[in-house]
Amino acid sequence: MTEVYISIGSNIDREHYVRAAVAELKQLGDRYRVSRIFEAEPVGFDGPGFFNCVVALETDLSLDALQQRLKALEVQYGRQPDAVKNQNRTLDLDLLLFGDQVRSEAPALPRTDIYKFAFVLLPLYELDPQLVIPGDGRTVAQIWQAFDKPQVLRPVALNVDTV
Repeated sequence: MTEVYISIGSNIDREHYVRAAVAELKQLGDRYRVSRIFEAEPVGFDGPGFFNCVVALETDLSLDALQQRLKALEVQYGRQPDAVKNQNRTLDLDLLLFGDQVRSEAPALPRTDIYKFAFVLLPLYELDPQLVIPGDGRTVAQIWQAFDKPQVLRPVALNVDTV
């Protein structure tokens, strides 16, 4: 089993799609955990705010199989296969970490969003502050403490553990 961390984002019918994503991800492994959900303004474009969270789970899927499943779920829940960055979306599932793998080819690991966006880093910090980022050597807590890219995040009262 490999421990993986997956970010979830949605700014179209947010509650519905975040709940659906968590329910689907639960089926991909064991010992899942879900961070709190945060509302964040979109970065790089104008649009409705996003709901964001991170799911940790242990899976026996290979990296390629997991990545294919994540992309298939996005399409299943209404994302266009040719969707570009910086636009409204029903569901965005990004693999942040896959065990201790470090790679530059797609999917690049660890995902650089960890270092760029509070809506990824804060939920990851909540789930596992002492997690050491592969290839970096710092813990999530150390990265969070040094994070200097302000972004307003508002916790959302949405319980996804009941899905």
